[in-house]
Amino acid sequence: MNKNILQSARPLIFVFVFLTAFFVTAQSWLQKQGVSQEVLIAGNLLLFIVSMVAFILTNKALSSSNPQAFVRAMYGSFIIKFFVLAIAAFVYIMVTKKNVNKPALIACAALYIIYTGIETRALLKLLKQKKNA
Repeated sequence: MNKNILQSARPLIFVFVFLTAFFVTAQSWLQKQGVSQEVLIAGNLLLFIVSMVAFILTNKALSSSNPQAFVRAMYGSFIIKFFVLAIAAFVYIMVTKKNVNKPALIACAALYIIYTGIETRALLKLLKQKKNA
């Protein structure tokens, strides 16, 4: 992986590590709140992986001389994230049937917003550094 990409993705990595550590250490608190630790950790991991893939794809499009490449990459990464996460939620709901942990799903939706915001901020920072943007 390119050093520039890794450096730009540092906030995503930091948030992933911080949240995972929190979810592991706060197990008893999460149980008191009625939130499934396993769902949060799995959702956090899936969101991190999908966000990193989307970030890398969009970052590569920044180096293209075609201005539409960046727009296509942004829409493409959104569609990839949307369908991967929708399929994961559907599979979770179908597997657990009536035992769906709604607070954990809502927390994962909040994590989606957090990861998307951090990813967008990092990409905008890279876009500002680009000379011909």
